[in-house]
Amino acid sequence: MDVIALGNSHIQVSKLCLGAVNLGTKVDKEHSFALLDRYYEAGGRFIDTANNYSFFYNGKGGESETVIGQWMKDRGNREELIIATKVGFNAPQVGNSLKAEVIRSEFEGSLKRLGTEYVDLYYAHKDQREDPLEETLETFHRIHRKGQIRALGCSNYLAWRIAEARDISRQRGWPGYCCVQAKHTYLRPRSGAFDITHPIANDDLFDYCRSNHDVLMLAYSPTLGGAYQRKDREIAEVYRSRENKVRLSVLRKVARELGATPIQVVLAWMLASEPIALPLITAGTIEQLDENLASLDIELDSGQLEALNAAQGR
Repeated sequence: MDVIALGNSHIQVSKLCLGAVNLGTKVDKEHSFALLDRYYEAGGRFIDTANNYSFFYNGKGGESETVIGQWMKDRGNREELIIATKVGFNAPQVGNSLKAEVIRSEFEGSLKRLGTEYVDLYYAHKDQREDPLEETLETFHRIHRKGQIRALGCSNYLAWRIAEARDISRQRGWPGYCCVQAKHTYLRPRSGAFDITHPIANDDLFDYCRSNHDVLMLAYSPTLGGAYQRKDREIAEVYRSRENKVRLSVLRKVARELGATPIQVVLAWMLASEPIALPLITAGTIEQLDENLASLDIELDSGQLEALNAAQGR
């Protein structure tokens, strides 16, 4: 699997990141190991989890980190991997806090569950405006200085807040955010739609990453849970619009031309876009994972890419 620079971090990451939100809860240990093995066999080395995965799947939080830690210990491959985890979003007992004492205690918990001495990429999982950015960033800096974090990222942040955080880090000589993880897919949210909890990537964020090449965008929920092609899944209300009916039609046309699935075209389109959006893929079965991995073999020609980008309702 090809790699790409993780912003200005000097870390190279796989062009498809394996999202581990389901592992250890919706997906049991045996099948979690099988999915991790298949991703690894395909050359994937970039795995994304969080301290709260997955309390919302009848877990307590930490199950995903735990099963990844068990897998790494069993396979003896920690040094080959780029492991990303997060803090600051609905973690049991500590909630959404990004205060210093919470970050320190949650980070230690993540290290223990993962069975590692360091994390390659550590995210502020959700912007907490009631917690001073400077306190959060200084705490990250102190952990980074001890060699326990290689790079820092943010998730669910608006562009102006990323700029503010990076300015603070630059002024203080601290490591800044090298990437942003955002909800993003081929369909566009309806005009005026806004979710402060899971803000969908917008033109401001695209422009920020386009103008700041040292910040990589990563896209979560890129396949809409399979709704692009599964009959038992509906497109979320926020994406139901005349424009998106046209975009779906063009997407399916391009998929037919390529002998691919709509999901594969969505992932290929993200990797061919400017700015690039590195997809976080999730899967409950090997078949679903293989479908996602096969997107790396798809090459969109200039006409197909232009058609996908230009599609809009009239």
